[in-house]
Amino acid sequence: MISRRAFFTGALALMSLGAVAAPVNAGTLPDLQGRTITVVTENTYPPLQFIDPKTGKAIGWEYDAVAEIAKRLNLNVEIENASWDTMIQAVHDGQYDMAMNGITIREDRAEMVDFSVPYMHSEMLMLVRSDEDRFDNAASFAELSDGLIGTQAGTTPFYTAVYDVLDGDEANPRIKLYETIGAAVQALRIGDVDLVLTDSTAAHGYVNASSGALKLTGDPLGAEDFGFIFPIGSDLEEPVNQAIEAMKADGTLDALNQKWFVDYKMGQ
Repeated sequence: MISRRAFFTGALALMSLGAVAAPVNAGTLPDLQGRTITVVTENTYPPLQFIDPKTGKAIGWEYDAVAEIAKRLNLNVEIENASWDTMIQAVHDGQYDMAMNGITIREDRAEMVDFSVPYMHSEMLMLVRSDEDRFDNAASFAELSDGLIGTQAGTTPFYTAVYDVLDGDEANPRIKLYETIGAAVQALRIGDVDLVLTDSTAAHGYVNASSGALKLTGDPLGAEDFGFIFPIGSDLEEPVNQAIEAMKADGTLDALNQKWFVDYKMGQ
């Protein structure tokens, strides 16, 4: 299951955040005394976490955020890579200490894992090819009897496609499943599907990287909050929550949003 491994020390954590790093809140946050934790991700969710096509390195908003959390709490972080469909169960089972994967905070998932406080709020958007003129909202797509949605099983976009766009049938043949949302977006680009639902954090990244091939259409189909996840009862949850709140308060999260959603250009 594990295909990629990297090791971050406190010094590397500081380097990863670079110019957007804020001062450590000395004396106000717990000192975890160099403890090593394992954080798992899939690296398929730009700009939160993905493989830089220019360098082959894993980068993104969540990498920078976790690096800054590690710096503030005096943690060492080992990054592991796993597929989405195994991730929540694996964290529940204690295989990893924490996961970062643009994970929507939901009650059903909270029965399996503990969530951090939200670090990001996002809206579900409709991603289409730039020449799409057959539909411009969920209702008109639903009326397009041969229209296909590309998505990833078990994700918030999948359930949005099933229950907010189509007829509530999770086996609806108009839904085409892919291993990752990125694969669904590629299928959209080549015409294998007609619509991909994704949250605004990724949607704008895909549009910016498409050189005009993709666009957004229609109104948002609901909103969601993202959180990191931990095994139930983890003693990491509260320190990480404190670090997130401090990063909200001192502008670090705003700086990360500027870096990854405004300044960073995919593929350039």
